[in-house]
Parts: sequence; C-alpha cells; structure tokens
Amino acid sequence: MQETGYPFRQLEKHWQQAWDKANAFVPLSQDAAKKYYVLEMFPYPSGRLHMGHVRNYTIGDVIARFWRARGYDVLHPMGWDAFGSPAENAALERGVDPGKWTYENIANMREELKALGFSYDWSRELATCDATYYGQEQELFLRFLEAGFVYRKESFVNWDPVDLTVLSNEQVVDGRGWRSGAVVEKKKLTQWYLRITDEAEDLLAGLDTLTQWPEKVRTMQRNWIGKSKGATIHFALEGSAEKMTVFTTRPDTIFGASYLALSPHHPLVEELAKTNPDIAAFVEECDQMGTSEVLLEKAEKKGMKTPFVAQHPFDASLKLPVYVANFVLMDYGTGALFAVPAHDQRDLDFARLYDLPVRPVVREAKAKTCEITDTAFTGDGILYNSHFLDGMGVEDAKAEVIRRLQAMNQGEGCTTYRLRDWGISRQRYWGCPIPIIHCAACGAVPVPHKDLPVRLPDNVVFDRPGNPLDRMDAWKKVPCPTCGKDAERETDTLDTFFNSSWYFARFTCPTSPAPLDPKTTGHWLGVDQYIGGVEHAILHLLYARYFTRCLKKLGLVSVDEPFKALLTQGMVCHETFKTQDGQWVYPMDVTYGDDGKPVHLETGAPLVKGRSEKMSKSRKNVVDVAPILRDYGVDAARLFMISDSPPERDLEWTDAGIHGIWKFLNRVWRQLDSLTPSFEAPGALSPADETLLRTTHTLTDAMTKDLASFALNCYAARIREYANALFDAVAAATVQPCILTQVARTLVQLMGPVVPHLCESLWEKLGGEGLLAQASWPEADPQWTLRTTFTLAVQVNGKLRGTMDVSLDADEDALKQDALALPRVQEFLTTGQLRKAVYIPGKVLNLVVS
Repeated sequence: MQETGYPFRQLEKHWQQAWDKANAFVPLSQDAAKKYYVLEMFPYPSGRLHMGHVRNYTIGDVIARFWRARGYDVLHPMGWDAFGSPAENAALERGVDPGKWTYENIANMREELKALGFSYDWSRELATCDATYYGQEQELFLRFLEAGFVYRKESFVNWDPVDLTVLSNEQVVDGRGWRSGAVVEKKKLTQWYLRITDEAEDLLAGLDTLTQWPEKVRTMQRNWIGKSKGATIHFALEGSAEKMTVFTTRPDTIFGASYLALSPHHPLVEELAKTNPDIAAFVEECDQMGTSEVLLEKAEKKGMKTPFVAQHPFDASLKLPVYVANFVLMDYGTGALFAVPAHDQRDLDFARLYDLPVRPVVREAKAKTCEITDTAFTGDGILYNSHFLDGMGVEDAKAEVIRRLQAMNQGEGCTTYRLRDWGISRQRYWGCPIPIIHCAACGAVPVPHKDLPVRLPDNVVFDRPGNPLDRMDAWKKVPCPTCGKDAERETDTLDTFFNSSWYFARFTCPTSPAPLDPKTTGHWLGVDQYIGGVEHAILHLLYARYFTRCLKKLGLVSVDEPFKALLTQGMVCHETFKTQDGQWVYPMDVTYGDDGKPVHLETGAPLVKGRSEKMSKSRKNVVDVAPILRDYGVDAARLFMISDSPPERDLEWTDAGIHGIWKFLNRVWRQLDSLTPSFEAPGALSPADETLLRTTHTLTDAMTKDLASFALNCYAARIREYANALFDAVAAATVQPCILTQVARTLVQLMGPVVPHLCESLWEKLGGEGLLAQASWPEADPQWTLRTTFTLAVQVNGKLRGTMDVSLDADEDALKQDALALPRVQEFLTTGQLRKAVYIPGKVLNLVVS
C-alpha cells in the first residue's frame, strides 16, 4: 500500500523521539498522591512479536495513557522473561550460545515494541537472565531458606523425557509437558521445594478479596487448591501390626467399601516391590503412563492384588482386599483410598474389571433401593444397608461416622488440599543457578551472601541433551564455604516461574542494591491493573500470589495480593484454509473462483475453508506484524486491536477490518489537517453550536467511563461517532469556527490513548500546548450532559405514527395537543374520533381513535 494522506512513516519516529526526549513516560515521584501501576505480563524473547503481543500491549498502553492523562502518576514498565528451554533448544539445534541468542532476540523485540509507540518507562527494563536480576533472586532464595520457606527432599517428580527436566504439577497439562508436549513420567529425585501448601488456606481465602479478577480465573485457582473436607480412617491389616490410613471425602459410604487401593508409590507398595517382581513391574508400567488426574481418569483402570487384607472398622467380618491401582495419586490425601464401587464411577470400573463386590448404600429419597449397572450413583440421598447409619442423610451420616471413628481411635475428621508443594529445581543450564554448595561433610551449604551472584559459566558446550552444568568441573567444583574441603555447586537451576513470581515488584526499584526496597514497593504495589492470558491462571498467577505472601513475611512488601485487578485478554484469530488432502495453506495464497469458493492462488486447486482459529504457525494463519505496520502504520494496527470485540473476548483479524481503520484515520487526518484553528471567544450559541457541544460533552463522558471500565470496543465505536458528528458540522458550516476548533481538539485528546502519533500531530496543528502525551484529559461539562429533552413516541391504536422531541417537564395535556397536530395523526382523525389517550411518562403516548 502506498502512503497517502496521513504521513505515518515520517511522524511515528518523530513523536517517539519527542516522547523519549521529554521522558514523557517516566513516573514523577513515589510521593505522588495518585498512582496507577499498569502491567502486561512480560514476554519470552522468542525473537518476533505476533499479533497476540500487539493486542495485549495495546490494551495496556491505552489504559496507561488514559490514567496518565487523568492526572495519575503511572508506572508502565517492560522487561523479559528470558530464561527457559527454548534458548537451550536453539543451542542444540543451531549451535548458538543461549545468552547470545536471547539478547539478540531481546534487541529485536525491543525495537518492535518501541516502533509501536507503547508508553513504557524503558529505564526500568529488566531481563531475568541478567545477573543483576538473578543475583537478587539468589539473595531471595537464601532469605527464603533462612525463613523456612524452602526445603529439600527426595520424592517422585514429574519428568519430561524430551526437555529432560522436572515439571511442577501445574506444568503438566493433560499428562504432557507444558512446553514439549511429551508424556510425563514419574522419577525419584532430590529436589528443592517451596512450602506453598502452608499458605493453601490463605490463598483460598484471598480469592474472595480479588473482586476485580475474572470469576473464571478465581474458580480455576479454587479448584486447583482443591480444599476437601472428610476423614482419615485407620484400617487394621490382618496378620500385621501396621495400619493403613486412607483419606476420604465420603466417610458416610464406609459400609459400601469393597476394596482398598494404594498408589504405586505408597510406602507399603515400595516395600512389596523389593521382593515381588510382578508388583515391581506393575509400578514401572504405571510410571510410564503419565501423571495428571485428567490422564489417569481417561486411562484404563488397572491394578494388582497385594497379599494385604484390611479389616472393616465397624464390621470385623467384612474383609477388604488391597490392590495397587494405577489411578491412585500418592500426592493426594494419603495415597490410599477405600473404594465404594456403587457410588464412584472410577471405583466401579475397577470393580467390574476384577469382579469385586458392588454394595449400594445410598438411595434416592423416594426409592427403596439403588440398582447399579454400568453407572455409579453419585447423588445425594438416604443411607441404607449401613447398620447404624440407616435412614440418615449424607451429611448427618458423615458426622456420625467421624464421631464413632474418633471415639474408637481409628480415625478423625480432617481437611486436605489438592495443592502440592512447589518443586523449583530444574535440570537445565539456562536458568538461575541455585546458590547452594554440596559438601560430603557439611551437607547442603548456602553460598555466602557476599559471594552472590553465582554466575552461569560461559562457553558451554551443547553437544547432547541434559544439563551441561553437570559436566563443567571448572565451574562445579569449589571449596566448601564452611569447612574448606572439596565440594560441588548445585547444578540444578530455578524454575522459570520462580523468576516471574516477583518481577512486578522489582520493576518498582530496578536499581536497588537489595532485592526490593520496602518503601518503594509500599508505594507502588499492588499492581492496579494486570493484563495477560488466562493460560497462566494456575501457574504464574498462583505462584505470584504465594511469593507475595513470603515477601510480606520478610518485610519486603506490604500487600498480600500482588495484582488488584486482572484482565485476561482474548486471542487474535484468523480464518484457515486446507487443501483437499488436509495441507494447511496461507490466507495470502488464497483467492476465490467465479462461484465464490476458495481456490489456491497459483494452482487453482479447490480449498476447504475452516473455522477461524488462534493464529498459529502450524495452521499457516499467522499475520506478520511488520508488513501491517509498513502498509497501514502503527496507529491503524493499535485501533484495530481494540475495535469490534471486548478485550476479554477473541478478536477476528480481517484484511477488510484493518483497511477500514486505515481509511477512517486518513479521513480524520484530512478533515482536521485542513481545519483552520480559531481561538476567538465564542459568540451567542446557535442551535447548531449547542447540538455539537452537547454531543461533544456527552461522548466525552461516555468515553471516559468506557476506558475506566475496560469497554474498549465501545470506546472505539464512540471515536467514530464523535468524528462523524464533527465532520458533519464542518460540512454544514453552521458552527462557529472557535467551537469547531475546541471540539476538534477534544476529539484528538480522546483518541490520543489509542492513536497517539496521529493525535500528537493534530494536537500541534490545532494549537495544543506541549505534548499531547503529557496533556490533561478533557472533562465533560455537566450542563451539556444533562438531558433536557427526550424523544416521545406517538402511537395511534398501538402503532407508531410519529415522534416528537419534547421537554422533560412538559405538561401531559400540552403533549397531547402537540401530538394531535402531527400530520400522520390528523389523517386518522379525519375518519374517527379520539376516545382515549394513554401516556407512559418519558416513553410513549398512545392515542385510541375509532
């Protein structure tokens, strides 16, 4: 596209340089009375921006510019979530240094972000891979260790066989690694953990205070924390002094128990596996099938009978076989359960497979029994076949079972959580080194604070999978800080989510010699508006909430919750096309035949048009950012990103849409660039003057409310409404020139947050003082926003025959007389008489004529 009209290529760079020179986006002072901290989730430096980035950051920038214009001291920083496996993959595949690859990508993406005119305070830029950042992170790790928030233990972990690293439970999605997509295995390793379970109840309660978060995200976190109330029951084992403790949320169904099931990693199973090859083989098979609850739920239920037999706590004659089962998780409850096939589908599937008894003990209130075929009854009801529980409701029966168990010293009521402690060790080079030295005599010794940061070594060789730090003796072998003997550094690095769990706080004091400055964090935190994808609901967002609680206990922050308000923006989608044999085709390679059906541009082969989907390289429906900025300019791209769809919903990218935005902005440029500014005092106001002023102030008020409530698509629509009203007034030439100038300048101010480059140019042409980026937001004058008239619908016999603009305080009799004088009403009165008039104040007047 040739540049015509608005010369965006020339003016974009000019105004970006002007903003930089004026430090327009640097916060004034932490003593400012009104502060606003807006933050978009910082990106991984993959090398190129995509349209999802553009939408996310445009939303944040519009809000930052708006609140800055409203007189708030705005903090709007940008940085890079720069550690992680993609850099190591690039090293393996291309033979490049991870650090060099990462910093080159940062440089490219920084330039792209600057080209988009985002109002970031670049003086606060940080990268998690920089030693100035991760050195402070190591300091935090040591303080967490001293405070007891961090500990080390051997346990089974989620192992990604492709990335060759450990994953937290939150990083396992449908049984697969969140990055690699590989089926996750179980592996026993010694790892570092954060005690996030200590804060489970507080994290759960805190969700009720986050009223400006999407309910969907709060629900996802509630479910992940997974609070369950129930009972622990101690089952005696025949021929053994040991007892088997199970946790259950349904103690009321105890008389329906058919068998007990153990996790493959239950301590009793591990002991059996040492002498029983069949059980050992079964455990190994279970380790290969994945780890997530979703995957285990879908998998075929398998088990193996053990020699153990458990005794029912209330009926000594009832013997319960004990199985190892592939669907029991060691990290939920006690890793053991009593199975009630009649009232749990998973237990029923297993019972049918191994021909185990099915004993219904809960029936519907109006039924006498409960027949079980292939579906378990899981609803509420009345207990039966349950001895002393017969006739009770479910809740009463739960309480009675717990009471009796406690009296017998065979169990107790308890609460448990699905949430597990957060494993933070990762077996990779490109991460923050864990500041620990392992000594045979002294154990795990913290690196002295004075020796931080522990820097990653240079010149690493990536000639095979795995962690190259394990092979770097020159870096790894060091003397013990305590005894001086030979020792080795910890070669695991920190989970990247550890890096991103406190960056928002570091942005407030990026040059502090300590990790955080309490005075500065006290002023800026919590973040007033956080923006990012819903996919982070139970990863980054949950970890950051936990981390903030730890930081508060250390006196580094003064808030419990890091983010006051959260917006989870929708995706940018684009139509997709495939060949008849299923090959994806770029939209740019598609044209349409005479019949209107899509065909390949070069071959003419017929294509199948698919649904619009999230932009994806694999589906070849990605729109490159650079050509859009080249052909249409930054402002057009920015305005398109907030048009049509609310920010929390998906946005459909269309070529027609961006072209329409481009044409509109050029019209704004032509109209206002040709307007001769007038600064004379207005004379007596004409009806045309009053109409335009009323429109101006009404829309100013509405657009202010739109931006304050994130109704950005409504704000974009009102930009057009306002502009069209102004253009009509200019064409009519009935409004005083000074009022046209005033209205035009207000339009420019209102458009400024989303199309800043064009508006800076027009602000200058219309006589605006200083930079628009530093100008105050226009205020609506109440005298022009108050309604003094309304449109009255006039009906005859219930059908609309006309309208009248009337005063809000008009007399009903006067309204009736004016309505009777309307020409369309007169037509009916020539053949009939008025029988009755029904008036609904402020809405409609219905005349009954016959």
